[in-house]
Amino acid sequence: MAPAARAASCHNGMSFDRFLADVKQQALAGRVSQRALSEASSYLVYDQGIVNRDRGQRVFGQIFTEFAGRMAAPYRMQQGQARIKTYGAAFARAEKEYGVPPAVIAAFWGLETDFGADNGHLPTLRSLVSLAYDCRRSQMFVDETIAALKIVDRGDLSPEEMLGSWAGELGQTQFLPSRYFAYAVDYDGDGRRDLLHSPEDVIGSTANYIASGLKWRRGEPWLQEVRVPQNLPWDQADLTIQLPRSKWLAFGVTYPDGKALPNDDLPASLLLPMGRMGPAFLAYANFGAYTEWNNSLIYSTTAGYLATRIAGAAPMHRPAGPVAQLPFNELREMQQLLVRAGFDVGKIDGVMGQQSRSAVKAMQIKLGLPADSWPTAELLARMRGPRVPSVPPAASAAR
Repeated sequence: MAPAARAASCHNGMSFDRFLADVKQQALAGRVSQRALSEASSYLVYDQGIVNRDRGQRVFGQIFTEFAGRMAAPYRMQQGQARIKTYGAAFARAEKEYGVPPAVIAAFWGLETDFGADNGHLPTLRSLVSLAYDCRRSQMFVDETIAALKIVDRGDLSPEEMLGSWAGELGQTQFLPSRYFAYAVDYDGDGRRDLLHSPEDVIGSTANYIASGLKWRRGEPWLQEVRVPQNLPWDQADLTIQLPRSKWLAFGVTYPDGKALPNDDLPASLLLPMGRMGPAFLAYANFGAYTEWNNSLIYSTTAGYLATRIAGAAPMHRPAGPVAQLPFNELREMQQLLVRAGFDVGKIDGVMGQQSRSAVKAMQIKLGLPADSWPTAELLARMRGPRVPSVPPAASAAR
């Protein structure tokens, strides 16, 4: 039996049962049938354990080469290539209809659930309605609960089939229900959009979402490893800055084997996930689909890199030596110091997201350090500044 819900402050102390009745009314107003609500009723219960997991989650804290080394391991590349052969017809159809290369779809499929081996085993409706009652993202999860009920109503999945992650994501590429309802397609022709059991539906639906939802550009690259010279103007290495490949060529950027970049106008950003001492990539417009899929730079870069590996690219070059990463408490301290200096870092959480990296870069420029957006011990020491000696009480009184 699920534990009793704590009355949530954002609902003015409204009990969970009263809150749920309101959600059901919203679902009916959104054209969910009474039949679907009745079928789902026994799953619409509160679970404090789900809320606790949501509040306790820690975002990707590993260094990029460690995370990518584990998640984009050779076995996952090989399995991706094997799936492309096994389901060749579905992949070919998806690329023709949506313009998304098979390797891009396969990489997300592998990263999210190991190609359906681990879709999650928690009742989706229970997770969604519990997170809806919590105050952190209440309206978002109310909407997701209603979307899940619409999936039931459409006949794609029954409530008991709806098993997924604790965060309410469904299927072999982990779609939130709103994404599932909007982008799932029936690719195997059985009349259902089944992203839990049908690889063909997974392939077509993922391609549809990447193309239609994330605005994939047909025929364009997404990520390519490059080699950068030590005299590069580091402040240009930023996802918010796009320059033509001819400009990167002029800066001395090459392919990893030393071959020249094309001398053309295709815009690209220079991505340094671990600063100037780590791997370097040119990120094209299509890389935006990865950061939209998951805004963690570690995850999105790993997903893009894995797709290049499945498509046949060589393994990335490892740094010549270890690249130091500040511990969590020092990253938090750096964020606090950046805020004190007037920069916007987003949340002070010890995670170097895009806002924090942009603030780091601005501070590096201010202090005359190489502006590669990587938080270093040297930068932290400079930001701390010289310690001001405390004034003895007697000296203070004599003034």
